[in-house]
Amino acid sequence: MNKDFKPYYAVIFTSTQKENVEGYAEMAARMEELAKQQPGYLGIDSARNEVGITVSYWESLDAIKNWKKQSEHLAAQLKGRQDWYRWYNVRICKVEREYEFNS
Repeated sequence: MNKDFKPYYAVIFTSTQKENVEGYAEMAARMEELAKQQPGYLGIDSARNEVGITVSYWESLDAIKNWKKQSEHLAAQLKGRQDWYRWYNVRICKVEREYEFNS
């Protein structure tokens, strides 16, 4: 086990999109760019197809709260509810352990 490992938080955003989501890809890229500038941001993984899944990683719950209140992110959330998403779910989880395989 990695002795330097420090627990962190994962925000899991799962969604299904409406038809013809014009401007979505550009907004998603902008949100990733902005998130990287937020204190406490650690990284992101994303997969989009029939179901979109984006997992962002944060040092603390306070860092997540601050990201949720970021002005451009607030505008993107509103646009998402109005124009892009049929459904979404957000889960916030504490990561206490991780491991990987790489051949």
